[in-house]
Parts: sequence; structure tokens; C-alpha cells
Amino acid sequence: MTYEYEGKTEKEAIELAANELGLERDQFDVEILETQKNSLFKKGYVKIRVHTLEDENSSHNDFSQEKHSKIYADPLPQDEFEEKLTDFIQTLVEKMGYEVKVSITYREAKKLNIKLDSSHSSILIGRKGKNLDAIQLLANIYAGRLGHEDVRVILDTENYRIRREETLVRLAYTTADKVRSSKNSILLEPMNPFERRLIHTTLNDIPDVETKSEGDGVYKQVRVIYKGIR
Repeated sequence: MTYEYEGKTEKEAIELAANELGLERDQFDVEILETQKNSLFKKGYVKIRVHTLEDENSSHNDFSQEKHSKIYADPLPQDEFEEKLTDFIQTLVEKMGYEVKVSITYREAKKLNIKLDSSHSSILIGRKGKNLDAIQLLANIYAGRLGHEDVRVILDTENYRIRREETLVRLAYTTADKVRSSKNSILLEPMNPFERRLIHTTLNDIPDVETKSEGDGVYKQVRVIYKGIR
């Protein structure tokens, strides 16, 4: 879902969004729509658009399910929305300078999984998936402009999302073991909100370890902390 808020500063607008939506800062992405500086006749303000990540836990379940069974869907667009969206993604990637085939792998209520087939998949993924995340964010913004703010668009290529998830789960358990042995905390690499939530969820049931997010912006870091048995 997307919402718009306005404040005197970016921080004020973000805090207003978090309070009204009842979300933590790492549960939504922020897009700056408009900035007006203070002047003699006008007060400054910042207008933002908030993209909530409320359905990413269900995305996690979908990726896990896909590891065990094939997911079938008609790869061709089924309506005007899907046609415009896939055309947008294809045009975007081609303007980046790369050939790509865009197809739909899975449909469900309020979720659309789209696959990018390209000989340049590694570039489309980027370091730690940042390029793929950026393309996905643009696709979701465009979906909103088409009147489908409630649809979560998930992009993948070469099964990166599944492989990344498996890597992060292993990282979480390995880090927990290191923290337990050293009795110190460890700060992990910057991650997007979904990846951070996966770390938090993986280690949530380990009694002598706790996690917290640190930093500002979309890509924060997770600190894994030894707390002992109480």
C-alpha cells in the first residue's frame, strides 16, 4: 500500500507516517515527492510517499514454497494492467542497455511475481541485489500510478531471491553461533527491509541472542547481540 504525508522536514514527515500507520521505520520505504525550502513568504515543507512492506512476510513464505514445488502461471499478461506493467519493466531494462524477456511466474490476490530472463542477469541483480531492488521499487511505483497500489510486484531473475534468502538464513545462524562464543555483538552488512526482517525472524526464537536494526534510510544494518539466558 502507498500513502502520502507532509511535514516541515523529511524526518517530521517520516515520523508522522510511522505514528499514523503504527509501523517501525524499517517496515516501509520512503519516496520524496516534493521539497519546498523556507522563504520570505512561504514556509518550507517536505512531501513524501510511503510504500509499506506489510506483505513481505508472506513473500518469504512464497519463496520458501517455491523451493519445494514448481509454481505455474500463464506467462503472458492477462489484462491491461499486466500488459502495461510488463511493458514498463521491459522498456526500463532495455533503456539501461540490456536485452530482457519479461514473464509472469505467479499470480495471487494483491501479489504478482515477475521473472526477468536476460544474459545480463548478474548486472540486473547488482551487488547484494540492489539493482533488482531498485527496478522492483520502480515497478511498484508504476503499478500504483496505474491504480493498483494494493498489488505487491516482486521481481526475480536466476532465482536470486531464493538463493539470497538461503544465504541470509545461513548467515543468521552462523552469526548467532559466533556471538554466543565471543559474548560480543556483531554488526551485519546493510540490508533492505525484507532481508532485515528475515534475520530478525530467523533468530527470534533463540533465547540467548537478540537483534536490532541500526542506521538510517532503507538499507540499515542488523546487530546481533548476546544477552545470555535469563
